[in-house]
Amino acid sequence: MKKKKGGSGGANWMDTYGDMVTLLLCFFVMLYSMSNMDKNKWIALVASLNPSQNIEEVVNQEQGGGVTQTEIDQNMDELYQTLSQYIAESGLSDKASLTRGSGYVFVSFDDTVFFDGDSYVLREDGKKVLDQIALPLSEAGESINEIRVLGHTAQMVPDRPNNVEADRFLASNRATMVTIYLQEKNIIDPARLVSVGYGQWRPVAENDTSADREKNRRVELVVSGLQLDGEYGDSITQYYTMRSEQANE
Repeated sequence: MKKKKGGSGGANWMDTYGDMVTLLLCFFVMLYSMSNMDKNKWIALVASLNPSQNIEEVVNQEQGGGVTQTEIDQNMDELYQTLSQYIAESGLSDKASLTRGSGYVFVSFDDTVFFDGDSYVLREDGKKVLDQIALPLSEAGESINEIRVLGHTAQMVPDRPNNVEADRFLASNRATMVTIYLQEKNIIDPARLVSVGYGQWRPVAENDTSADREKNRRVELVVSGLQLDGEYGDSITQYYTMRSEQANE
């Protein structure tokens, strides 16, 4: 009597099933990677699972690498207070002004703090001022979105604009030298440091008198804080993420 040959087909269904599960897993991973969950829906979901948690802070931590909007605002306030104290104690009150706005700290320096005459070479005592400013900037680093350095000149003759080339170069070079010095301090990601030369075109006073022209010759620092609860969140990171995605399309 012939024996029936045993078949191995009974286990083949497991191979097929395993392949199907793997494909489904890949499919759902692909869907998840393409999804963009609405922030409000995410907050509602997390709140339903853990009502006692401060959901806004959880979301902000995810967006800002661990820092919350509350901490950012506190850091910017501390930056303002520290700079204010330094300006008062260092005798710069007549050569510098400080303003705290919504989401930013604005510092304006008389150009003589950093430069001589028509020069764009940083003075040694100007470097010492930047050394002191760099310390609180570094401490608030993770809360800073951008440090913008602005260079301004004065119109020498009231009824005749400055030479365009000399005017723009002087303003831009002064802003650039301050920016370079701050960058060499490694206080913040260089991508968040910007220099701008406005020349004579954004005066804060008339140019009719030497006193007014002195007010217009200045170097300004605009330190803006991260706005995690805004439409675009961290604007610098958003920009590079968008450009990277476009380049890979």
